[in-house]
Amino acid sequence: MDVPKDQMSTLLDHGLFSSAQMLGCFLVSSSSVSIETSPHLKAENLVLLGDALFREKEYRRAIHAYKQALHCQRIIPKQNATPIRSALSASTRSSSPNSFNISTINENEVKFKIASSHCALNENRAALLEMEGIPSKARNLQMNLMMGKLYRSSRHTRAAVTCYKECLRHCPYIIEAIIALAELGVAAKDIISLFPQTPTRGARSTFDHFDSSRWLQRYVEAQCCIASNDYKGGLEIFAELLRRFPCNIHILLEMAKVEAIIGKTEEAITDFEKVRSIDPYVITYMDEYAMLLKQKSDYSKLNKLVHDLLNIDPTRPEVFVALSVLWERKDERGALSYAEKSIRIDERHIPGYIMKGNLFFSMNRPEAAVVAFRGAQELRPDLRSYQGLVRSYLAISKIKEALHAAREAMKAMPQSAKALKLVGDVHASNTSGREKAKKFYESALRLEPGYLGAALALAELHVIEGRTVDAVTLLERYLKDWADDSLHVKLAQVFAATNMPQDALSHYQAALRINPQNEAAKKGLERLEKQLKGVDPDAPEEDEENDVEDADADQEEAELL
Repeated sequence: MDVPKDQMSTLLDHGLFSSAQMLGCFLVSSSSVSIETSPHLKAENLVLLGDALFREKEYRRAIHAYKQALHCQRIIPKQNATPIRSALSASTRSSSPNSFNISTINENEVKFKIASSHCALNENRAALLEMEGIPSKARNLQMNLMMGKLYRSSRHTRAAVTCYKECLRHCPYIIEAIIALAELGVAAKDIISLFPQTPTRGARSTFDHFDSSRWLQRYVEAQCCIASNDYKGGLEIFAELLRRFPCNIHILLEMAKVEAIIGKTEEAITDFEKVRSIDPYVITYMDEYAMLLKQKSDYSKLNKLVHDLLNIDPTRPEVFVALSVLWERKDERGALSYAEKSIRIDERHIPGYIMKGNLFFSMNRPEAAVVAFRGAQELRPDLRSYQGLVRSYLAISKIKEALHAAREAMKAMPQSAKALKLVGDVHASNTSGREKAKKFYESALRLEPGYLGAALALAELHVIEGRTVDAVTLLERYLKDWADDSLHVKLAQVFAATNMPQDALSHYQAALRINPQNEAAKKGLERLEKQLKGVDPDAPEEDEENDVEDADADQEEAELL
C-alpha cells in the first residue's frame, strides 16, 4: 500500500485532525486500493477520512466520505462477506491487503456517524432517517440517547420515551435521560424502576449500594417535581442534595434556574454568582442570569457577564440570549435578531423564546409575542410562558384566551401565588371582574405573603376603585418588611394622583436610592418636578433653541473636518 493506514490512525489518535484529513486524501486516492479490487479497504480508508473531516467540523464532506464507504461496503460479494461486529475505531486499523472479502467496517456505526454529522448541521430529520436504519438491537447507549433527542425534537414523544428508558436500563447515571423523561411526564417511580439492580454479596454491601444510589433517586424526584411545576418540592430536594454535595455546580445551576422562573430573584442571583465564583467559565443557564441582572438594572455586571461569555464560547445559544438582554435597552431590533439567532442554534432553547416574546411585547407586537410564548410553552410550560401569554392576550383584548391561559397555569401550579395572580389580572382587566380579581390577589397574598407582585396589583385595584387609603395602607405595610424600589414607585404614583406631591417626591427619591436605574421612578420624578415648577408635563417640548445649538455644533464640526 502506498500510504500506511496505521499512520492515519496514529494522527487521529493524537488529535492531529488537519494532518489526518490531508493524509486521508492520499489514502483514498491510492491506485493500489481501488473499489474494483479492494472495496473493503476502500471503505475502511473512506471511514478514516470521514472521521478526520468530522473532527475538523467539515460535516458535509464527512457525510460524503461515510456514504462512499457504505457504497463500497455494499458491493462486496455477499456470499463471501464476513461482517465483524467490533468497534470501528479498533476494526479499521487491523486490515491487510490480502483479506479481500473481509468486511471490517461496522455499517451501523458509520450510519451513526452520518447522523451525528447531520445533527451538527441542525438537520434533525435527515439524522433521524439515518438512525432509523439501525436495528434497535444494534443500538448502543450513545445511539439510543441521540434517538431520544431526535424523536423528542420531532415531537414523537412515545418513541423518545422508549429510547431514553433504554438508556437508563443500561446505565442509570445518564442525567440527560433522567431530565428528559421527567420533562416528558414520566413519573419518578417509573424512572427509578428502570435502574438496574446491582447484585451484591451480603446485607452490608446491599445497604451500601442502596445508600450510594439514594442520592440519584432523590435527584430523579427533584427533576420530576420541577417538571410538574412543584417548584417548592424540587428546590427542597435540591437543597438536601447540596448538603451532601457542597458546591455542586450542576445542582446550584438547577436551583438558580428554578428560582429565576418563580421570581426568587435575589436567591437566584446569589446561586448564579456562587457558580461563577467556583467556575467562571460556565455558560449553562447564564442567559437566565443575564435576564435577572437586567431586571435589577445591574448593567455593569451584565456587561461583564456578556464580555466573559463571548470570550468563553461565542457560538452557544446562551451567549446570544445574553447579548439580546444587553442590547434590549439600546436597540430592540438588534436584540430581537440575537434572540432569533439563539433559536436557530438550538430550536429547543426556551430562554430564546421567552426573550423573543418579551421583546415583541415591548415593541407593541403582542400577536407575535403570543407565537413566541407558545413556542416556549410547547417545549416546556413554565410560569414565564404563562405570564407572557396572559399579558399578550390582554394587550390584544383576547380576554377569553387570556383567562384560559391563566387557568391553565393555576391548574398546573395549584400552590403558586403567581398563578393565582394571573387569573386576578385577567379579571381586573374587566370592570365587572374587579371584585373577583380582588379575591384572587388576596388569595395569592395569603398563600405567599411576601409576593410583592400581588400586593402591587391589589394596590392598583384599590386606586382604580377609589380606595386610595386602602392602597397606601397596604403598600406602607409591605415597606416595613421589604425595602423594594417598586413599592416606593407605586406609593409615589398613588400620592401624585391624589395631589400629594411632596410625599410622591420622597418616595420617587427613595426608589432611586435603592435602584438608580429604575426607569419608572426617573420618569415619574421628572414629571413631578415639572408640575412643582408649574410646567405642564404633557406639553410638547420646545426644541427651537436646541435646533440652533445643534446647527452651531454642526458648523463647528464642519470647520474642524
